[in-house]
Amino acid sequence: MSQRDWVAQAIRKIEADFNRSADTHLIPLALPGFPDIDVYLKDESSHPTGSLKHRLARSLFLYALANGWLHAGSTVVEASSGSTAVSEAYFARLLGLPFVAVMPASTSPEKIAAIEFHGGRCHLVPSACGIAAESARLARETGGHFMDQFTYAERATDWRANNNIAESIFKQMEKEAHPVPAWIVCSAGTGGTSATIGRYARYRGFETDVLCADPEHSAFFDHYVRSLAGTPVQDDVAPAPPSRIEGIGRPRAEPSFIPGCVEAMVKVPDALSLAAMRYVNARLGRRVGGSTGTNIVGVLQVAEAMRAAGQVGSIVTILCDGGERYAHSYYNPDWLQAQGFDMAAADAAVRATADTGAALPPLTLARRSAGE
Repeated sequence: MSQRDWVAQAIRKIEADFNRSADTHLIPLALPGFPDIDVYLKDESSHPTGSLKHRLARSLFLYALANGWLHAGSTVVEASSGSTAVSEAYFARLLGLPFVAVMPASTSPEKIAAIEFHGGRCHLVPSACGIAAESARLARETGGHFMDQFTYAERATDWRANNNIAESIFKQMEKEAHPVPAWIVCSAGTGGTSATIGRYARYRGFETDVLCADPEHSAFFDHYVRSLAGTPVQDDVAPAPPSRIEGIGRPRAEPSFIPGCVEAMVKVPDALSLAAMRYVNARLGRRVGGSTGTNIVGVLQVAEAMRAAGQVGSIVTILCDGGERYAHSYYNPDWLQAQGFDMAAADAAVRATADTGAALPPLTLARRSAGE
């Protein structure tokens, strides 16, 4: 079989897999403290590989195939803290390609098991800072291809259509009381989701703002602040330790994070992220991941701002993945205690805001000026 025929067959397999899949649900989440604001969770945990990263992996594979970067027998290598690697392992197996995930040694054992379940191999390194360089080295050694989600996430996704997450959200909102969300809240792992949503909203003329919620130990927020001041520095680096909210937050500002696609950012303490995660768990009766909690804190932040401005409307955010992958950590009291979290205070703060409308603890916020 020629290379061209193999690529055509590979693309058909991925498109057929997509055609077999249903869209993800949009779940209402009533916040009693904000009765005039409708909140929705875009449940990305229902993808075949259990997270938002399933969309990204599909786009990255199609992008690599269309660019001629993959061929029969290529070893696919990715730098990932877990969920992207799970999804890429799924697509690599679909195409009959070997897959290696380069990830920090701190990655949850549940995610490692999921990667191995889909036929991938895990290559652990001491720190998240070194995973890209190690991935590039492994790709060179094997004659394979480094997918490099942190560089290609924003360009691999077709932000105009092709059932990207933004198109799906706006279509599902069409019959709601407030069909055009005032805000869409997401967090950044690569920055691809915030870029896709921001671009699509502008392309379609929707008056929807994007808030990016950044975890405690991450470089994205400071990079955004620099961009607002007109002095962006691409290699902004966050101080140690690395992000404790798996899947989001990075030790450097990655190329796929596009500050111009984001109207505002908020820095979220990890304890509040996990308290909001626990709040959603109690409200939905199912476990969600820590990044969903970070997003919910962002939702509460913009809900407060909307109420203060006398604004009614809707907010959409992302339920990024299920909580089953974090049984050993976020849902383990011993782990929380070892991390030094005061969960009683954080839980009380989130409940008070969500249920009664009380003010959140002060958070660090940066926002683009109106009209920019």
